[in-house]
Parts: sequence; C-alpha cells; structure tokens
Amino acid sequence: MELKNARVLVTGGGSGIGRATAALCAQRGAKVAICGRTEGRLREAAAAIGAAPFACDVSREDEVKRVVERAYATLGGLDILVNNAGSGSFAPLVETTADDFRRTWETNTLGAFLVGRECARIFVAQKRGSLVNVGSTAARRGFAGGSAYCASKFALSALTECWRAELRGSDVRVMQVDPSEVQNDFGVHAGRPARKALSESKLVSDDIARAIVALLELDDRAFSPGIEVWATNPR
Repeated sequence: MELKNARVLVTGGGSGIGRATAALCAQRGAKVAICGRTEGRLREAAAAIGAAPFACDVSREDEVKRVVERAYATLGGLDILVNNAGSGSFAPLVETTADDFRRTWETNTLGAFLVGRECARIFVAQKRGSLVNVGSTAARRGFAGGSAYCASKFALSALTECWRAELRGSDVRVMQVDPSEVQNDFGVHAGRPARKALSESKLVSDDIARAIVALLELDDRAFSPGIEVWATNPR
C-alpha cells in the first residue's frame, strides 16, 4: 500500500509504539488520526505529529463507534487501522485479582475486537483495507507473573487469525506485530519502576513503528501474517 494520502487510525496513539507509528505514517504522507484515554498526552502528540486527536476508551463500545465515525469523517475515509491500544497487569497467579484480569482483558482483547470490528465494516464495504494488531511476544509464550497480560495477548492472536480467515476474500489484509520488551512508558503505566536511562541494545518504539510500516508498504496483492521483533543482544 502506498502510504502517501492513506487514511490511518492508530489506537493508543498518544505515546509509545502508537505515537511512533502515527508519526512515521505521517512522515510518509498519510493522513492520521490517533485516539487514547489521556487527553493531554493525546493532544500534545497530535500537535507534534500533525494528527487528528480523539479521546476514546476502547473498552467502551459507544466510544469506539463514535471515534471510528469521527476518524472516517475527518480523514475523508479509512484505509488502515493500527490496533495498538494496550495495558498491562503483572503479578503472581495467587496475587492476581479478578479486577486486574478483567481490566487488562477489556483493553487488550475486547478493545481490539471493538475497534477492529468497526473498521472491518468499512474495509469490507469498500473491498480494501489493512488492519495491524500490535501484540507481543507474550502472545506466543507465557511467563511467570503474566497470567492477565499473556492471556489477553494470546486471545488477540486468535482474533487476528479469525479475522484473516474471514476478511481475505474482501481484499482486507490482517497482520500482527509481536514485539519483545520495548523501552517506553508502558511499564510505568503497568506499575513498574521508571527506567533511569535507555539501553542502546534494547528495542525502542521506533523499531516497532518501522516494522509496522514495512508490513503496510507491501503492495496490496501481498501481505505477511505477522512478525516478531526481538532485540539482537539485549544487555
């Protein structure tokens, strides 16, 4: 897909991978809308990127319907969804609460489903579109303390496979990018200590943005089901 003049919606676009992806798409000439829950951060990112900002909690169906409609109207259509909004909760199994599990699932799985469904309706009707789910290597293998997060990301992988099987006949590409640890503010939002400094050997959000854009820029006749992105030698 040629990104110049493509209409792109990025969820979780106020920071981290979402912001980096939105910025790179805009640099390629795309028209970009971003959504997120933190309005101040969202407005700052939109001003820096040149994107249209829309406040939205992706776990709320009414808000999702409204934001997809507004993005479509503002951009003059919709060609690409980068389904990136996510949250994390990490604790041993015996300390994980139902609220922790439910909150993580509502953003990472239900939220991705809701936004994906609304955008898919547009893509199927116009017989074209690209949908990228941002997962995690936690979508492929679990780890201690990851019950809530890994379960939500494994479920996202299942959604990706189902949507791909359903939508290919409508010329809609469905892909998933699974990063390993990325140095951004995701961990802080999940309750982990802030980093003192970035490591030059570990992944940053721009690495994942470039992977997403590489998938999108394949000609429309081709697609990759997805990729994992790992740091070569994290230290």
